[in-house]
Amino acid sequence: MGKRIVIALGGNALGNNLPEQMVAVKHTAKAIVDLIQEGHQVVVAHGNGPQVGMINIAMTTLSREDHSHPIAPMSVCTAMSQGYIGYDLQNSLREELLNRGIQKPVATVLTQVEVDPADPAFQNPSKPIGTFMTEEEAEEMRRRGNCVMEDAGRGWRRCVASPKPKAIVEIETIRTLMEAGQVVIGCGGGGIPVYRTEGNHLKGAGAVIDKDFASELLAESLDADALIILTAVEKVAINFGKPDQKWLDHLTPEEARQYEAEGQFAPGSMLPKVQAAVKFAASKPGRTALITLLHVRSKKGQSVNFLQGERKKRSPCLSFSSYYCAHCQRSTYLGRYFFGLSA
Repeated sequence: MGKRIVIALGGNALGNNLPEQMVAVKHTAKAIVDLIQEGHQVVVAHGNGPQVGMINIAMTTLSREDHSHPIAPMSVCTAMSQGYIGYDLQNSLREELLNRGIQKPVATVLTQVEVDPADPAFQNPSKPIGTFMTEEEAEEMRRRGNCVMEDAGRGWRRCVASPKPKAIVEIETIRTLMEAGQVVIGCGGGGIPVYRTEGNHLKGAGAVIDKDFASELLAESLDADALIILTAVEKVAINFGKPDQKWLDHLTPEEARQYEAEGQFAPGSMLPKVQAAVKFAASKPGRTALITLLHVRSKKGQSVNFLQGERKKRSPCLSFSSYYCAHCQRSTYLGRYFFGLSA
């Protein structure tokens, strides 16, 4: 029996510009359709870190050159990124499905996610967005009043507030489409951040929600079996970048929390992925979270150690790795390496 899976695509994995994105989503679509073809129910979320930063810069530049155009709020920039990423992603998925003779509709849902306006994150910007900069470029941006941060040894980026998601406004729409057999793309860029004001009005917030936390909330809300967080690194490591660096294949939530307390995971980079994976894996027996590198080709003959949580009797193995799974004797082409978490 197929599993219900929420896949979270990293914004950086979608490329740094439109041509790169168009190429990237084609590879991504092949891996996702592999899972759909095997009978799994798939919902896709994605990040927008580079994209929302570029949109914000473009809209700000337009505003400076033409004062009749006000600066676009960050919530509007996120909405724009959902449309432009979702457009490419749903078309690539549709094309790949049809190429395999699979008649399955694909839809992108413009998704709002409620946040708490009193969230302390608004006073402590921590979410990196936009393109990478040199330290000199970052210093110039700081002088202009922007918050910048070093992003896990990869360079400097602008940073904005990243409040925790509280509720997905369009969750019933996503659920209805999913249960009708459609492939749904939702919570793009972590969702458009909104909060309730007077009456039933939802007001956009000047922030970007971390897509890993939003994807975790989406997975819980849909009662998913697995949360797969696809990123640009092979797998989670401790002592990252040091001579004694160690790659992690399996962790329990308790072990992950211990490493987190030691400061092993970079804030704004690997830390939210691990926190989201832990939260989902611990939320219900049998749920599994993976952090992995997207890789399309399978390599048979290489075993993986798959961490499965508390399971019902005769529950089938979940394997979402392109390495050959010695337990279930097959491979599913998603993820060259993985880090697995379950309760």
